[in-house]
Amino acid sequence: MRDRWNRAERCFLPVLIAIIAVGLTVPCHAQIYTTLVSFDGTNGANPYYGPLVQGRDGNLWGTTAGGTSGWGTIFKVTPAGVLTTMYNFCSQTSCADGYNPVAGLVLGRDGNFYGTTLMGGNEGCAFPQSCGVIFKITPKGVYTVLHTYINTDLAAGPVGRLIQASNGTFYGDGGIDNGGMAVFKVTSAGTYTEIASWVLATAGYPYGGVIQGTDGLLYGTTSIGGTGTCNDGCGTVFKIQTNGKKMVVLHSFNATDGVGPIAGLIQATDGYFYGATREGGSSLTNCQGNSGYSVCGTLFKISSGGAFTSLYSFCPETGCFDGSAPMGTPIQATDGNLYGTTYQGGALLGNGTIYQWNPTSQTYSTLYTFPGNDDTVAGLVQATNGKFYGTNFYGGNSPDCPYGCGAIFSFDMGLGPFVRPVTYSGKAGATIEILGQGFNKSTTTVSFNGTAATRTVASGTYLTAKVPIGATTGSITVTTGSTTLISDKIFTVLQ
Repeated sequence: MRDRWNRAERCFLPVLIAIIAVGLTVPCHAQIYTTLVSFDGTNGANPYYGPLVQGRDGNLWGTTAGGTSGWGTIFKVTPAGVLTTMYNFCSQTSCADGYNPVAGLVLGRDGNFYGTTLMGGNEGCAFPQSCGVIFKITPKGVYTVLHTYINTDLAAGPVGRLIQASNGTFYGDGGIDNGGMAVFKVTSAGTYTEIASWVLATAGYPYGGVIQGTDGLLYGTTSIGGTGTCNDGCGTVFKIQTNGKKMVVLHSFNATDGVGPIAGLIQATDGYFYGATREGGSSLTNCQGNSGYSVCGTLFKISSGGAFTSLYSFCPETGCFDGSAPMGTPIQATDGNLYGTTYQGGALLGNGTIYQWNPTSQTYSTLYTFPGNDDTVAGLVQATNGKFYGTNFYGGNSPDCPYGCGAIFSFDMGLGPFVRPVTYSGKAGATIEILGQGFNKSTTTVSFNGTAATRTVASGTYLTAKVPIGATTGSITVTTGSTTLISDKIFTVLQ
C-alpha cells in the first residue's frame, strides 16, 4: 500500500541522509543563488508547503514551524534578507489561535494576510491535535482568528493555501483526517461555509488548495481518490463552481502519469492548468521508494475540459540529477517559462533542485541543486524586482537544529522588474491594487492597454488605479520617469 503521511510526518518531514551536494546550473542564463536568512528555531524553523507572498510593503511574507512557542511563526523578510517575526502561534491559552501554519499566506485585497493552521483551535475537537483555524493578520501584526474548526467541519485540518476569488470571498479545501474532503469559503469577517464535500473514493487528502480559473470555476488537486489503480486511488484534478455545484473530476492519475499530487495548480497564459505530482511517472526503476511507487514525480498540463498531457517524468536516468519528488506548485514567470522546485534528487543524489520548463520548446532544465540538507518543500514566488524567492525546509547555518532549521533564499535569473496587480480582472471604474517598486506620487503614470488611468500612489511599492472607461484587455503599464514597468500577466477588462 502506498504510504500515507500520518500527522507527525506531515508536520516534520522524514529526515534524509545528509549528502553534500553541489550546485548544478544550466549555462543559458546568468544565475545567482543567495541564502538570505538562516532560521535558528527561535525566529522560526522548517518552513513547509506555503510559498512566500509579496505584500504591499514590498516585503515577502511567510510562515514556519518553530518560534518562541515552538509551534510556528508568521514572518516578513525584506528582499535584502532582513527578517522580522510578526506573530508566534500558540500565544493564546490552549493554543486557541492555532498552530502549525503549513499552508502559508495569501494577500487579501484589503492589504491583510490570510491563512490557516493545521492544528490548534478547538481543544474539544475529536482529532488528537485539534482541528485548526482560519486567521488574518494585518501588516502591523494584529492577529485575528476568523474561524475555529470543530468536529462537524469536514474541511478541518486544512493544508492548502487560501485564495481570494473575484467575488472577494476566500476559498480553500481540507479534510486530511476526515476520510474525504470538503471545499469551503470564508469571508474576511469570518463567515464560514462548506460548499461541497465528497468521500475518499472520489477524491481526498487535498494539499495544494484551489485556484480560480479565468472561467470563474475553482480548480484543484487531491493526493488520493479517483479511478487510478493505486490503493485508495492515485489522486485527481477536479473543478467545481464557487457555489459548490457541479463538482467534476477532470482527471484520475494512473501511476505512469503521476501519483499523489501535493502541489496545487496554476493557470498559465496559454489557458492550460499546470501542476506536478510527487510520485509516479514513467521512470519507475530509477527512484523506487518504500511505498512501492516511484517517488520520481511528473509535470503535467490539463485543459478546463479535462484534456490531460503528461509533460515530463522526473528522474529519467539513474541518479536523478534532474531532481525528483516535486511538492511545490510551479509558477509561470515573466519570461513565459515555468519554474519550480523538487524535494529530492539533483547532483550527487542531492537535496532537491530548482527547475525550468519551457512550454514552447517543451524542454526541461535543471537550474540549481540545493547543497547540504537544503531540502525544499514549497514552491517559488517571483517578486516584482524580477528575482525568485523560496524557502528551504532543512539547511541553513544554524546549529540549533540537527539538519538545519531551514532558510530563505533568492535566485536571480536576470529577469527584469515588473508590476503585479492583486487581481487580474475588473470592470471599468473598479479600483485595482498594483504592487511594484520605484513608484512616485508626483511622476508615476498608469495605463490599461494604452488607456490612461487615474491613480493614487500610496508608497514606493504600492498604488491603486481605476480601470478607465474605454479600456480594453491587455497589459497594465506603470511609468515613472524613464522607467516603464509592465504587468506580469494580461489584465482582463470585464463588461
